[in-house]
Amino acid sequence: MTQWLAALQTRRSVSARLLTGPAPDKAQIDTLLTIASRVPDHGKLAPWRFIVIEGEARATLGQAIAEIASRTQGITDPERLAVEHDRFTRAPLVIAVVSKASEHPKIPVWEQQLSAGAVCMNLLSAASALGFGACWLTEWMAYDAAARSALGLDAAERIAGFIHIGHASETPADRPRPELDQIVTRWQA
Repeated sequence: MTQWLAALQTRRSVSARLLTGPAPDKAQIDTLLTIASRVPDHGKLAPWRFIVIEGEARATLGQAIAEIASRTQGITDPERLAVEHDRFTRAPLVIAVVSKASEHPKIPVWEQQLSAGAVCMNLLSAASALGFGACWLTEWMAYDAAARSALGLDAAERIAGFIHIGHASETPADRPRPELDQIVTRWQA
């Protein structure tokens, strides 16, 4: 078995709260984004883009998210606001994958959205290949108009995922995986 297949067979998500520094450097981030963008893309539309959230920008965004949570969800409990504030500082790097799917005469929106999902998966696999842990999250901010606006998304854009990347402070246990006979059928004429 090749190293690549072995890596794919053992890849697993690492909880964002278990990710520590250092963050990937600029060259590693460029590698991650280059690999992430090598996905099926019917029509070469690139119906996705990236927002790199690193350094102090993570806390600044977290403060904006906490303020939005307070304003739109009525959260006033200091502990809960602290959780909201810290959402982007749990990992040393967060990359938002933004879906830019739009109506097209030949390429269904669904295919464009699937391409954005493939970007997220490639980003997770690339992080693992570079020796990082990673976790794909959405959380409420992905579905909140004010939060999407704070991130600079336009009205038609959606968050496909926030990919948290860092070094795993501990090796997570693997979760049970479905048995193939439970998820595979064979079509017969």
